[in-house]
Amino acid sequence: MSEEIVVIEGDGIGREVVPAAVSVLEAVGDFEFVAAEAGDAVKEATGEALPQETYDTVADADATLFGAAGETAADVILPLRTAVGSFVNVRPARAYPGVEAVRPETDLVFLRENTEGVYAGHEDRLSDDLSTLTRVVTTSASERLAEYACEYVDEQGKKGFQVVHKANVMRETDGRFRDAVVDVADEAGVETEEVLMDAFATRVCLDPTQFDVVVCPNLAGDVLSDLAAGLVGGLGLLPSANVGPDNALFEPVHGTAPDIAGEGVANPSAAILSAAMLLDHLGYGDEAENVRTAVESVLEDGPRTADLGGDAGTEEVTTAVLDRLD
Repeated sequence: MSEEIVVIEGDGIGREVVPAAVSVLEAVGDFEFVAAEAGDAVKEATGEALPQETYDTVADADATLFGAAGETAADVILPLRTAVGSFVNVRPARAYPGVEAVRPETDLVFLRENTEGVYAGHEDRLSDDLSTLTRVVTTSASERLAEYACEYVDEQGKKGFQVVHKANVMRETDGRFRDAVVDVADEAGVETEEVLMDAFATRVCLDPTQFDVVVCPNLAGDVLSDLAAGLVGGLGLLPSANVGPDNALFEPVHGTAPDIAGEGVANPSAAILSAAMLLDHLGYGDEAENVRTAVESVLEDGPRTADLGGDAGTEEVTTAVLDRLD
């Protein structure tokens, strides 16, 4: 029986780049694709950005490939992460040959806690003058992230990872996060280096080769991975994975790009690289590497979309990737 992959195109250029990624998946494997809907257009039509049917379909599938949502993004992606039981967001930031980058030597991966912190949703407007936000950090979620990080570096043949935090100020919350992550790593015999998040922001710009695998709380991982994206040419090339114990959701991080939506000129590389991460998750390592190699070849030699200085459209770039698959 083939694996079931839910496909949610979403809004904007998601409707162009996700079909491109699906065509690549079809070329390298035998999967069952199930279409589902979420996002702004769905809310306008039904009143719900994420229909219960979509949530349930994602929860029951083997993996999900998601494009992007616009104004309803928080109402879509956060519940979808819950649907797959995601506890870690995996986000590589790598410069590719042939792509202009501020720091072409950049090659690092962020492992971001994906369930709590300031994104836990505990906000209150207490008066006309006062609003509050409660930050949630648990030992259990921090340990679960650390266990994943230890397994990740072991599989990648690396000695350890950096723990990025702000425990010198947020002593109870980031202190708990840091202690839990370091304790798990110590017990597993994995090396760790602690870096304050503001120092990391400076150091990664000056010399990104100082870092390799970076383990972060939720908000820090969100912000710092975007910072690293600026070093490699922007968000348009970056894939991501929201990983749970048995299920996962994969998405490019570029958003809906409404200024070019519907024009057929969106760069499909991030969506296709997200599909490669999906293949890895399902155990198709050779196929994943085949896809990454094909994308990298097209990025280096062309054709290229306008964001990379070319004049090719989405379909032309996708065809070039398909042609370079082994």
